[in-house]
Formats: sequence, structure tokens, C-alpha cells
Amino acid sequence: MRIVLLGPPGAGKGTQAKKIATRYNIPHISTGDLFRENLKNKTPLGQKAKAYMDAGKLVPDELVIALVEDRITKDDCRSGYLLDGFPRTVAQASALATFNEKLGKPLNYALNIDVPESLLIERIVGRRVCPKCGASYHIEFNPPKVDGQCDIDGADLVQRADDSEETVKTRLNVYNSESAPLVDYYHFKGVLVNVDGNQKPDEVTSAVFNILDGGAK
Repeated sequence: MRIVLLGPPGAGKGTQAKKIATRYNIPHISTGDLFRENLKNKTPLGQKAKAYMDAGKLVPDELVIALVEDRITKDDCRSGYLLDGFPRTVAQASALATFNEKLGKPLNYALNIDVPESLLIERIVGRRVCPKCGASYHIEFNPPKVDGQCDIDGADLVQRADDSEETVKTRLNVYNSESAPLVDYYHFKGVLVNVDGNQKPDEVTSAVFNILDGGAK
């Protein structure tokens, strides 16, 4: 099963991605992890990406695409994969489609977690994380047992710099201009599936599993 996971910042993609990958025994491929892995291992592609990053430049599309193409040809992707954070633009989606056609392995689903923008801002701005273990909380929806302290190690929780309201609005504007058109692109391709993300995480998971169990390819 080959899946692209879509949705704006704060939609809960990371939470759902882990559950999907575990249930269907497919690798969860996030572009962030992909960059870190290639940089750490000093691969040729990683070294090229590092040159752009060190210069303070965006890594160009063709290099990002090459990293993803290299990853999805690995042995652990024979039964499928879940892409999270890629494609970000229609141009990247088109390149992925062309590559998959060459492999004879087209996408099965573009899973879009749909959440109203007002709720997204509320979700992200209220998020708090543990700087020690990385555990995530929310001041309203998932508060820690002791206010401001991690349940696991007692460390003081922090708000990430990119979770401020101003930064969140900027991120949503970028998403709406660059990534939201992917919904129309995949709808036209006939693989788009919308999931109501305005539910409890477990309810979203159940909805996702009902879709994938009903038509796993």
C-alpha cells in the first residue's frame, strides 16, 4: 500500500502516520528524517543537500525528489510506504507520479486530514513539549497531570518557537499557497480520500483504518 499523507500543520499527521505504518507494516518516510539520515551518513545526495543548507538556501526540488526516489526503491518499501511531508507542491507530486509509473507502482491513496483553520491555530498555539523526552501535550486537549511539567520525567514543558500564533499563521499561509492545491491534484487523479480531522485522535485513526481496510491495494 502506497500512501501520501496530506493535511495542514497541526492536523495530527505525525500521530496518524505512526499508527498507519505500524498497522500495515510499511515504513513511515518523513522528509525531515530523510534529510537527517542522509546528512548523518554523508551520502552523495546528503552532501549535495548540505551544501545548499550551509549556504542558507532552500534545497531545490530536484534534489528533494531524488532523495525520495532513492528511499522508496529500498527493500523495505516493496510492500508500500507512507510519505509524510512530501510532496509539498504539485510539481513534486507530478515528479513522484512519473517515477511511480516507471516502477509500475502507482499511489493507492492520498489521505487528507481535514481540519478547520481556526481549530488548527488553537491546537498548535496550545501545544507544549518536553525538552528532555520529546513528549507532547496540549494545555486544553491533552494537559499534563501537573501543570507545566512532563508526566514522564517532570521536566518543565516549553512552547516551541514555531508554535507561536504569528508563526503558525505564516505556516498556514505557506501551506494554503503551496500545498493545498495537492488536494485538487489528487482528487483529479482519483486517489484522494478526505478524513475529518476535527475528532479525537483515536476517532480519526478509526476512520483512517476503515478506509484503508476497505480497499487495501
